[in-house]
Amino acid sequence: MKNRVAVVDDHTLLSEAIAGLVRQFPDFEVVAVCKNGKELLNYLKNSKKHPNIVLMDVNMPVMNGIETTLALSKDFPEIKVIALSIEEDEQIILKMIRAGAKGYLLKDTQKEVLKQALIDVEKVGFYHTNTVKKILKSAENNPKKEIILKEREIEFLKLACTEMTYKEIADVMCLSPKTVEGYREALFQKLNVKNRTGLVLYAIKNNIFIP
Repeated sequence: MKNRVAVVDDHTLLSEAIAGLVRQFPDFEVVAVCKNGKELLNYLKNSKKHPNIVLMDVNMPVMNGIETTLALSKDFPEIKVIALSIEEDEQIILKMIRAGAKGYLLKDTQKEVLKQALIDVEKVGFYHTNTVKKILKSAENNPKKEIILKEREIEFLKLACTEMTYKEIADVMCLSPKTVEGYREALFQKLNVKNRTGLVLYAIKNNIFIP
């Protein structure tokens, strides 16, 4: 019996190219190609032919790779995720691994590396490149306190990434301008930034999308 694979990527040509590569591997078959995490979850809820492995793009609209991997870890823990990205960003790699991904590959990875990653994740449970191994080891040796944002802080942060004034943000959140200023100052301290630009950069880096 072949191992089942789903490909999740918002770029149609790329997702079809990745699916085409996987179809060349004799022990694997592609059962789904989805544009984002929400589409994948809908497929899983409505299909009995679940994948063993998901090749997951990290940056996608609607529902990104980190959010989707967290959802799979919770609701479909038997499905293994291999992240695919054009970015070799340490924080993104850590977020994907911590969310439950069993591997992290760049999209320009060689065909044979992709094949080996699929084989190892299915048989061993994970596939870590030398880069990922170094990042995980560094994180283990130098643990950083994880920043946890409350729901209202995330709501404020998303609105702060728009062109709204703080007064307009206060109106949307049904808060007083003084309370919104409190959220702003608290986030400045928590995220160690000094201005609104810093908030925007933090939101972009951590895939906190503008509403």
